[in-house]
Amino acid sequence: MSGKPVVLVTRKLPPNVEARLQRDYRPLLNREDRLYDSAELLRLADGADAILPCHTESLRAEVIERLPASVRIIATFSVGHDHIDLAAAKARGIVVTNTPDVLADATAEITMLLLLGAARRASEGERLVRSGGWNTWSPSFMLGVQVTGKRLGIVGMGRVGQVTARRARGFDMEIHYHNRSELPADKAHGATYHASLESLLPQCDFLALHCPSTPETVGLLNAERIALLPDGAIVVNAARGSVVDEAALLAALAAGKLYAAGLDVFNNEPDIDPEFARRDNLFLLPHLGSATRETRDAMGFRALDNLDAFFAGRTPGDRLA
Repeated sequence: MSGKPVVLVTRKLPPNVEARLQRDYRPLLNREDRLYDSAELLRLADGADAILPCHTESLRAEVIERLPASVRIIATFSVGHDHIDLAAAKARGIVVTNTPDVLADATAEITMLLLLGAARRASEGERLVRSGGWNTWSPSFMLGVQVTGKRLGIVGMGRVGQVTARRARGFDMEIHYHNRSELPADKAHGATYHASLESLLPQCDFLALHCPSTPETVGLLNAERIALLPDGAIVVNAARGSVVDEAALLAALAAGKLYAAGLDVFNNEPDIDPEFARRDNLFLLPHLGSATRETRDAMGFRALDNLDAFFAGRTPGDRLA
């Protein structure tokens, strides 16, 4: 029998990543790409040395406490780790890693797509053409909001936020940001820092959310903060659905306080509030932030680099717990 570690892989991964897994490990692959519930995950983990999950698996404390003793590392295929109870993992002595640094370009691209799609009514227009309902043109037909030269506020000026700022400068946008701390000048590139959200929000023709989901950021964009945005502002979210109070966002869209929103992430996805589909002033994507071939390969290789380090007796570079 091979001495290679056994790795439970919870979702179907890109072919290049699975090929490396099969070369270096004994992977338990999910070839049908089914979503495992907690009971099935625990059953399949019996005898595994490692678990390679995605954000679709909720590794809550009660799940981690029941993992077999053989599991020594959880190497998540994601940057976000709100789906893993780190304290419970640490209490069990289970190492947890993530895949930072490799998603910034792809997620910033999606942010710009959301921003442009929401501002220029792209989903409305696309539906009109596909349905055969496009039968006219006039100077007042399907007017949207121009992006060039507007003010963009960014909440969370980490790797993704900084790349988004660089991309937005290509549209001559004026960048404002709120972050836990002010960036050094060589990273801010002239962006205006706001020590509080309340200072930032009135300056935002567009608002892009790039903060992680933490207990402090859940519901961060609520009714009170939406009220601080200029009338007709546009909100885009490619971070986590939990950072937005969705009822407040939908109410602001219905009332005309917000002109539009572009969303790639939602609460309880994919079982999202059906009201989202009813609103024409929403540009919606199914969590595609990192969905490029290049980025998904890079994420998988990063997770495997962490496994390689761990099983070689080294500290993984992306250790969280």
